[in-house]
Amino acid sequence: MNGVLIIDKPSGFTSHDVVSRVRRILHQRAVGHLGTLDPMATGVLPLVIGNMTRLAQFYLASEKSYEGVIRFGVATDTYDCDGETIGEPRLVSLTLEQAREFGASFRGVIEQMPPPFSAKKIQGVPAYKLARKKKDVTLKAVKVEVREFEILNVDGACAQFRARVASGTYMRSIAHEMGKLAGCGAHLESLRRTAVAEFTLNEAHTLEDLDGAARGGEVSDLLVHPRKLLPLLPSVTATEEVASRIRHGRPINLPELSRAKEVKVFYGQHDLIAISTRVAGTLFHPRIVLV
Repeated sequence: MNGVLIIDKPSGFTSHDVVSRVRRILHQRAVGHLGTLDPMATGVLPLVIGNMTRLAQFYLASEKSYEGVIRFGVATDTYDCDGETIGEPRLVSLTLEQAREFGASFRGVIEQMPPPFSAKKIQGVPAYKLARKKKDVTLKAVKVEVREFEILNVDGACAQFRARVASGTYMRSIAHEMGKLAGCGAHLESLRRTAVAEFTLNEAHTLEDLDGAARGGEVSDLLVHPRKLLPLLPSVTATEEVASRIRHGRPINLPELSRAKEVKVFYGQHDLIAISTRVAGTLFHPRIVLV
């Protein structure tokens, strides 16, 4: 089986947990994900299956969208609701204007300190492994881009938000830093990812949906249509002769796409067989072959 499947990740599962579950359901070893979600978070987790795992390299810098809730008055060591409380909780009642004023500081390109409980590596060791052993975790601030961050409403100590960010941005860190600005501490109480690149919740399926489809032999009905993948790349439908050259890793001539840097090559309407890169003029060489 080859394809892209969007799972609506449940809370309490790591991204690896979901991959392992899907491997068992599909009886397929080649399954990977396109962007980690924290265990407490839910929402869009794109999975690549079979030969489509080769597409992962095109999604390393994918934009992501979120909805969530920040709770003020309580800081935690993980910056989210799964962590241990730091200090004494405080009673807080924010106004919408106050929350929006704090949030305005986190739009655009900002310097962000990753959470100590994160997958960032320190001398080859993930930070969360060191943090769990109560060892010092020294991380460096990195530049991230927050393209949209809007406080939608406030209810007591909780602020609901919507965000659209570049890859590598931690919403947990934004919640933590907003708590510092407010002078009362804060953490990320809930987080739901609504989009990764071109994939949205509208295309997402639960693990229970997948299990039922697998039992009924209908998994293909849940997969994203290949024509929807990598929408910014132009497509070409290959003849049998061109498809044969592609399958053998040989270059092809595409005069109608002379200005494109990369193209998706299909055989028929459904089979994505390669991503090809222009090497000179109208000559394209397969960057990856998917058949």
